[in-house]
Amino acid sequence: MCLSSPQQLVGVVGLEVHAQINSNTKLFSSSPARFSAPPNSLVSFFDASLPGTLPVLNKQCVEAAVMTGLALNCTINKKSLFDRKHYFYADLPAGYQITQQRRPIAVDGVLSYSLLGGKTRNQVIRKRVHIKQIQLEQDSGKSLHDDARSQTLIDLNRAGVGLMELVMEPDMSCGEEAAAAVRELQLILQALGTCQGNMSEGQLRVDANVSVHRPGEPLGVRTEVKNINSARYLARAIDYEIQRQIEVLQNGGTVHNETRAYDSKSGETIPMRDKEGLQDYRFMPEPNLPPLIVYEDDASLPTGIDACQTVVVQKIKEALPELPGVKRDRLVQTYGILPEHSFTLLNEDGLVEYFEALLKATKKEPRKVIGWVTNDLLGHLKRHDMSVKTSRNALLNTQQRTLILSNKFIQAH
Repeated sequence: MCLSSPQQLVGVVGLEVHAQINSNTKLFSSSPARFSAPPNSLVSFFDASLPGTLPVLNKQCVEAAVMTGLALNCTINKKSLFDRKHYFYADLPAGYQITQQRRPIAVDGVLSYSLLGGKTRNQVIRKRVHIKQIQLEQDSGKSLHDDARSQTLIDLNRAGVGLMELVMEPDMSCGEEAAAAVRELQLILQALGTCQGNMSEGQLRVDANVSVHRPGEPLGVRTEVKNINSARYLARAIDYEIQRQIEVLQNGGTVHNETRAYDSKSGETIPMRDKEGLQDYRFMPEPNLPPLIVYEDDASLPTGIDACQTVVVQKIKEALPELPGVKRDRLVQTYGILPEHSFTLLNEDGLVEYFEALLKATKKEPRKVIGWVTNDLLGHLKRHDMSVKTSRNALLNTQQRTLILSNKFIQAH
């Protein structure tokens, strides 16, 4: 846990999370949104910014943003606006990104998350981080640098893919808290089906804004650590950056407002460039997109409007699934398992469903089954590089189920 005294410099951490929307097509074009396709094989005329092409908004992406906002207790703006954010990279052919800077689709939310603390890591410590906003925006392409040939290759397959940018307020104080918040967000997005959340494939990318100060004093100058692609690296990068800034200040130096990257090999953050100000982006209203209107319920729909072309908040709210925090509490209360076991069940995709299916089929004592599941089963899967999700049908085979839950296997639990 993050500990400090009133006289110490302490960390202040905010996050910007870019979540790739789980959609068949891109945000403003009909191009497929897939990973690992051949370079430049999923590029429409609009994605390549050919003159005269216009954006057509993907309704599925809007519904995903609304559902995510509802799950995070946000206020859904019934009218949101699109803007152009100008910057010049080779993998951004238009010279600008379509985003929502002035009036995003969702604002003022809260993400509740939990940490396991105490000497034996079995004490549940509940935390909250405020969500400033969720905005829809398009992704850029990808630049591949070939140093041997002194060339930069451009792949536009990712250009135009729909993103949700979630801006978290600086309510966290260390890497452990930030990593726990991101893991909880990842589970929520996966439960909703709005983002697959695979960080290794770039479906969830995190930027950390880090500063230090003494409690009660103004916040210090912040640095931004960009594009961290795992929760473990996020925790390490933030803790390193906090300690680096503390040492700079204690030695009489100055912390500079800059962008840094995390080097996982050295465990250090390294400078990338001076941080760009808002004025550099020359934000302006997107002239080719009207205001985005969503409706509270069917009664608020205008007469004669095509219901297939509308987004209704109440319908999305009714479709919300059981969220991870609620599911953990239910598992503890219903089956009497330990809180740390509820975390283990949710951290492995498909394990909750498997655990409950075993209980229903075998009528065994929940505490015995959870002991076997979290120790023997997960250990076996890890040794054989398997997962519950890919092996679930085999694991639920009647003969195997009878064998693995015999007294011979669970008597130790």
